[in-house]
This record gives sequence, C-alpha cells and structure tokens, in this order.
Amino acid sequence: MNQTGIVLARHHDREALRRALRANRAEKIRRGAYRARQPSTGDRFRDADDRALARTLAVAAQLRDAWVSHESAALLHGLRLWQPPDRVHVVQKYRASSASAGDIARHLLGLTEDEKVVIDGVATTSRERTVVDCCVALHPLLALVIADHALALGTDRAAALAVLDARRDPRGRRRARLVLELADPGAESAWETWLRYIVLRAGLPRPTTQLQVHTPHGDYRADLGWAEFRLLAEFDGRVKYTRGALGPGHDADRALFDEKRREDHLREEDWGVVRVTSSDTPAEAEDRVLRRLSPATRKALTPLHLLPPPPHHPVVPPAPVRPARKAAAR
Repeated sequence: MNQTGIVLARHHDREALRRALRANRAEKIRRGAYRARQPSTGDRFRDADDRALARTLAVAAQLRDAWVSHESAALLHGLRLWQPPDRVHVVQKYRASSASAGDIARHLLGLTEDEKVVIDGVATTSRERTVVDCCVALHPLLALVIADHALALGTDRAAALAVLDARRDPRGRRRARLVLELADPGAESAWETWLRYIVLRAGLPRPTTQLQVHTPHGDYRADLGWAEFRLLAEFDGRVKYTRGALGPGHDADRALFDEKRREDHLREEDWGVVRVTSSDTPAEAEDRVLRRLSPATRKALTPLHLLPPPPHHPVVPPAPVRPARKAAAR
C-alpha cells in the first residue's frame, strides 16, 4: 500500500487480495487498484467525491510520466466541484492508444515547470494551471464553481489569466477569460455560484457576494445582492430547516423563526428578498429575480450570450468541500 492508501495488484499478493475482497475488507477502485473498504458516510455527496478522489490516486499510482489535470487536479487541490468527474484527467506527452482505459482522459498538452506541483506524492498541475484548463474545457458553470473557490483559497486572478494568455491553442480562450473575470471568492457554495451564474447570464450587473445590510435590528448578510436595486438573492438549502440535520443541538424550528424575523427586518428597510432552491429550474430562478426589477431595468438588460444555459442539476449534487491540500513545487 502506498501513502495514498491505494494497493496495486502488480505489487501485492493476488491471492491475499482475493481473500480480502471476499471478506469485504477491501474494495476495487479500478482495474488493478484496490483499497481498504471504506464505510459509507451516509452522505452520497461525500461518498461520490471520495470515490472519485480514490480513482484519481489509483490512476496516478499506475501511470508513469503523467500529471493529473483538469477536474481531477481540482479534486487533489481540494477545490469545490459541481459534481465529481467520471474520468481521471491526465496530461501526457503521447496520445492514448485505442486500447486505453475508458476511465482515463488523456490530454496531449505542454506544461511548464512552474505549472507542475506534487500533492501528497502525486504529480499534478498547479492550481492556476488547473483552473485555466477547467475554464477552457468545461461548461462555464462547472468552471466558475472551481474558479470561485480557487480565488477564495488565494489563487491570483492575474496569474491565472497570464497562464491562459500563454496557451498556444486559442480555442476556448474567450469564454475562459470571461469565466475568470466573473469568478468571485465570495461564493460559499456551488449552489451560490449557480444562482450567480443565472443572474449574470440574464444580463444583471455583477452582484455583490455576501452583501452586508445594516438595519436598526442588526446587521444581516445575503448570498448576493444589488445595493442599487435594494435587492437580495439567496440560495436556500433545506438542510438548516431539518431537525437535527446540522447536529444534535440544531433547532430547525428556531432557524425557521430567525430566518422569518430576519426577512421581516430587511423588508422594513425596503429590501427585496428572493429565495431560490435546488428544486427551481434556471428559468424559474431567473424569473423570480427579474420580477423584482422595474420594467425599465428589465428592458435595459443585455444577456450574456457567451454563457450557455446551465446544465441539468447533477445526479450527485455538489459535495461539501474537502480541506485544501498543500502543493509542493516539483
């Protein structure tokens, strides 16, 4: 077993592996790679995220002269994802053969030495290069989720833009630049990014994330808002209104009461509050926000056509964020 907890069949007693599998002490990650069986956390978001990370570590242990990249590198860096990747992405110097494994996406790309780092012994692309690769290759919403969190962790926007400008292939550069320019470290969840993406695509001015509002009853914070419109928009997760969902001391009834009182205080100060949930379609969420604007304001909006419609909600919704891992330069 290496430092990542992955066992490679080629380095292990195969009969011992078979016994461990039969006894349910081990589980197969991918062809030729195993690990000790992990109990389910009961949270399918975390379990799917953990499985994708284990598959990434397995591929990294099996391949030579490869650098984990794109969404797989984002996993290693501890970046937030809209959903776990279904393949492990790597940068290699040669093209994949027709017999290559279907769970590996190989990219024939160049990497400079400062775009290579090692995380817990795994060779991967730097955080800036990872963000840029995702902005070029992914749907803009999926890329924006990653870019938002990267900025929150200290990634320099100008450095990422410099990596983008240095790419030889111009394909996808214009949209990637837009995503990087729209990225905001204030987004605290993938769903908040989703909501911001919808309103930006509709042509609204860039909102302020985590907007602070002062009232005679106290200060309140909203996921995003526009002071010029006195309008706040929030993604409302149901978990805080579910009894015991946030621990044994969590009072869901109290949370609901506090939220109502908070909203009453905001409306007393002439602030509009729009709430959106995961059950809303993008069109419903957009309409809910736009209805709070004056007809003249709505008419003056210019939609961002460079941003395509958001994809369908993921089968496995966005997972909680893992702690970021420290990368060492190669």
